[in-house]
Amino acid sequence: MFPGQLSGGQQQMAAIGRALMSNPRLLLCDEISLGLAPLVVEQIYRSFADIRREGTAVVLVEQDVKRALATSERIYCLLKGRVSLTGPAQGLQPEQLTHAYFGN
Repeated sequence: MFPGQLSGGQQQMAAIGRALMSNPRLLLCDEISLGLAPLVVEQIYRSFADIRREGTAVVLVEQDVKRALATSERIYCLLKGRVSLTGPAQGLQPEQLTHAYFGN
């Protein structure tokens, strides 16, 4: 199978695999769930726990707030290029994130 024949989810997983082959200390993921089937997104997010367990830190840029909160240890919310909220993911309330993200 050629790279152009892979589905979006397969391409995303191949990109993560390629990145991990160099044994990085940090993996940067930008909107990793965008346009992918829910099952594929779930598989990718499940893999983050294993990646972190192996010693690689993961920085995830994601607009799916519920998924980000469920997956992350710490949240940084940006508004107009500035950090508007930071804290442990488990302690943040959705209202806090809404305020920090939209500035309401």
